[in-house]
Amino acid sequence: MNAPELLNVLEDDTQSQGLLSFYEAIEHASQDMLDAARAGDWDTVVRLEGACAVLIAQLKHAASVSPLPAEEIALKGRIMQRILRHDAEIRNLAEPWINDLGRINGHPDGGHLH
Repeated sequence: MNAPELLNVLEDDTQSQGLLSFYEAIEHASQDMLDAARAGDWDTVVRLEGACAVLIAQLKHAASVSPLPAEEIALKGRIMQRILRHDAEIRNLAEPWINDLGRINGHPDGGHLH
């Protein structure tokens, strides 16, 4: 393999690792959000949600430039499943809080979260 080909392989490896690092960063932020939600620290949940939105936008851009290699898709799937589990638990923890806000704002049923 000549030098330009080797550089291309190294660049591809760096980009794919970078893409996985976005998924891992989002997973880490979602775990932090879950920890904050369990503690009732909704200000931190909202702040971390904003950080996740930025990471997701960066991930979308990076994925459009260099898609994840096929051999790493299974790892991405496992990471995404953990993120979705975190999100589901956060929603369950947030529902009573959201219903209370709904009642304060005049919704008799609390404006149930779906």
